[in-house]
Amino acid sequence: MDRLAGRTETRPLNLRGEIVYAQSVMMPTQESAKTGLPYDRVFNFSAGPGTLPVEVLEEARDDLLNYKGKGKSVMEMSHRASEYNEIHEESVDNLRKLMEAPDDWAVLFLQGGASLQNALVPLNLKKEEKIPDYLDTGFWGHKSIKDAKKLGPLHIAYSSEETGFDRAPKNDDPQFSEDPSYIYFTSNETVGGVDYLRDPDFESDALVVCDASSNILSRKFDLSRYDVIFAGAQKNQGPAGVATVLISPRALHVARGQELPQMLSWSDAQKANSIHNTPPCFSIYMCGLYYKWLMKNGGIEWIEPINERKANYLYELIDNSGGFYTGHAVVENRSRMNVAFRLQGEELEKTFLEEAEKQGMQTLKGHRSVGGIRASMYNAFPEEGATALAGFMKEFMQRHG
Repeated sequence: MDRLAGRTETRPLNLRGEIVYAQSVMMPTQESAKTGLPYDRVFNFSAGPGTLPVEVLEEARDDLLNYKGKGKSVMEMSHRASEYNEIHEESVDNLRKLMEAPDDWAVLFLQGGASLQNALVPLNLKKEEKIPDYLDTGFWGHKSIKDAKKLGPLHIAYSSEETGFDRAPKNDDPQFSEDPSYIYFTSNETVGGVDYLRDPDFESDALVVCDASSNILSRKFDLSRYDVIFAGAQKNQGPAGVATVLISPRALHVARGQELPQMLSWSDAQKANSIHNTPPCFSIYMCGLYYKWLMKNGGIEWIEPINERKANYLYELIDNSGGFYTGHAVVENRSRMNVAFRLQGEELEKTFLEEAEKQGMQTLKGHRSVGGIRASMYNAFPEEGATALAGFMKEFMQRHG
C-alpha cells in the first residue's frame, strides 16, 4: 500500500512569506464536521498545554525533517551551531519587542517550567536579614508559597483563601512587611479564573516578581511596575519545555551577588544568553514561531480586544442565566484566559461535559482540586470556539433549566 497516496509535495511558505526549499509531504486539509476547523481539529479548551495557532503548527511541520534546506531538523541541531543561534537570537529579540523590554533587561529561556522558578526566585533574590512578601490568590500562589517556605521564612501579605480564592487584592489591601526583599504574586490564577487585570501599584520600593504564565502576551504589561516576570510557555507562547524570564537591572544586580550552582543562577544564564547548557531548542524554536505569528497580526494591541470579546461571550451568558450558571471570580477580577463556572449539581456538570465533547468542545472539566467547568481560551484559541461554547451553553440551559 502506498503510504503517500493522496498527498502532495509542495514548497510551502514560512511565516515570513519565504519559500521553504526542502520538499515536504503535506496531508490534505480537511475540516471538522463538528467545529469547521481545519485538519479535523476540535475546540481545545485545555488550561495547558493550550491551543497553538494552526499557522505555527504548519510551519513547524514543514520544517520538521529539513529546516530551511539545512538537511536536518531543529531537534538535531547543535545548540552552538550558527543556524540555531539565529533561531535563538530572533526568539529573544521578538519576545523583548512584544513585552517592550528595555535593552538592559535580561530575557532568558530556561528549563524546568514556571514551577522551577518557585525555587529560583528566592534563591536569586535573597537579601541578608530580609524576608519576601507573598500574595496568595489561588492554587499557583499557594504552591509558590509552599516551595519558598522550604528555602527560608516569608510573610504572607494577602490571602483570599477565606473567600475561596475568588479575587485579587486591591492595591492597598496587602499588609506588607516593613522592608521586604521582594513582593511575589501570580497575575492570573488558572484554577479559579482570577486575574488582576492590571499592573501592580504597591506602596513599596521592593522588587516586584510576577508569575505571568497564563496571561503573558495577552495584554499589555508595564514593565516599569515589575522587576521579574516569568512564564511557562505552554499556555500563551508555545509548547511545554521552556520558561521565559524577564529580569530588570536591579533584580539582576541582586542575582549577581548570589553564589549558586550554574543551573540555578539567573546571572549565569544571562551571561550565557540561556545557552549555559543544551537549551530546549525545539521549544524555543516553537516559541519563536508563535512570536512571529503574534507580531505579524498586530501584536498585543491586536490580540487584547479579541481576548476580551472571547471571555465576554461567556460571562454575559453566565450573568443572564438566572443562576443556572454561576461564575467563580468576582466581576472585577474575572480572567479573560480561564472562565471558571459551576452548574447546579455535579450530575448536571457531567452531562454538560459529555454533550460538549460530542460537539467538538474538549477539556472543559475544571481543575481536579475544585471541579466545575473551566474554559481556557488563550491567545491562539479561535474566537469562533468561544461563540460556539456560548451557543451550546444557551441551548443546554434551555433544555435543562
